[in-house]
Amino acid sequence: MLGRLMPKSAVALIAIMGVAVATAHADSLLPVGPKVGDKDLSPFYRWSQTLPESPGVMLREEPMLAQPEITSAGLAERILYTSTDLRWHAGIVPVSGTLYLPKGEVPAGGWPLVAWAHGTLGVSDACAPSWTGHKPRDATYIQRWLENGFAVVATDYQGLGGPGPHPYLIWEAEGRSVLDAVRAALSAYRDRLASKVFVTGQSQGSGAAMGATTIATAYAPDVPLLGTVATGLVSTFPDGPYKPPQTTAIGSPIYTSLMLLGGSLPDGAPTADDLVSDKGKPVLTAARESCSPDMREIASRDGITSDNVYVEPMTQVLARLTPITDMKAMRLKVPVLLGTGLADSTLVPTRQYAEVAALCSAGNDVVWKTYPGATHNGGLNAAFPDALAFFRGMLAGQKPQSNCAAVTEPGPPGEAVQGIAFND
Repeated sequence: MLGRLMPKSAVALIAIMGVAVATAHADSLLPVGPKVGDKDLSPFYRWSQTLPESPGVMLREEPMLAQPEITSAGLAERILYTSTDLRWHAGIVPVSGTLYLPKGEVPAGGWPLVAWAHGTLGVSDACAPSWTGHKPRDATYIQRWLENGFAVVATDYQGLGGPGPHPYLIWEAEGRSVLDAVRAALSAYRDRLASKVFVTGQSQGSGAAMGATTIATAYAPDVPLLGTVATGLVSTFPDGPYKPPQTTAIGSPIYTSLMLLGGSLPDGAPTADDLVSDKGKPVLTAARESCSPDMREIASRDGITSDNVYVEPMTQVLARLTPITDMKAMRLKVPVLLGTGLADSTLVPTRQYAEVAALCSAGNDVVWKTYPGATHNGGLNAAFPDALAFFRGMLAGQKPQSNCAAVTEPGPPGEAVQGIAFND
């Protein structure tokens, strides 16, 4: 299996660490254990030594097994690095991810670096892309950057692979994971990487990408960020100028259960176990032990719906949650390209347009591209040619031309069309 590549020192590490899940610090505030999705994947993911005091430090690397979609990587590694926990105030924590460098001779000045932020996979360690391999859609996207001369660093996010809960959709926490992966990659491969960084993310990862862009100046001023691409836009802007006609609440038993386990419940609130009904417990168990496809399969098999998954109405459960996708539009230091599939029924186009309108109203350099017939999944690779042109233009010193003055409100999701990759 892709995730089960073991380092040479695995036997010695197992002897030292045993099979218990290590916390980031002995006195950590970080919740750990099976109830928050922790699993013993391999010794690589568990750091028993004293952690460095700084975020963005590379702790260890080991080779990744090959994926059929990724053929242009001269180096493919699983990485473990340090970041800073936001949600549970636990200080420095280890975070896992992957790093890819293109084949061939290093160009003068090094390869520019793309930081990839993935979409929803789950909250269990078993869902970490560095363990399972990137799903084909995402691996294809990574490959396209590599074959065009970009290195790629891809965080798993805090808590997917590393200890403790995954702060699902908490954009500032995910943004830290993205930026610290960049820091770790740049420090470990300073002889092969250029001081030219771009961020891109899809769906959940769009929030992580926008989070990283929003906090970059304050949290990681040393990261040489040039621009950001976000597709399948998840962020919400309650103070923005446009109010979508549809609700922006994520009222699915799958996504809501992930939020319950992923830090959206305020401290002192009822727990996920308190809120989930007996009927819904198999979905919660699946969230802790496996990934979102398994959760969907179990919900379908057992007839678990928004109406019976919790002990109180879904609207009351959602009202208990911190509004984790909410952002305040601010002036960003870099241009952004935002992409929306017009057949996206998961995060409908009007919801995504609200993000565009908010960022435009704050005076940002925004380019919004729409893709007729592209679904939520299909929109990612449909947007790649525009993303590539966007990043290449900035490498050439060209400022992107904002189209804020020309954007208009979209209609409801259209029909999916044939011929777009991963357009399910």
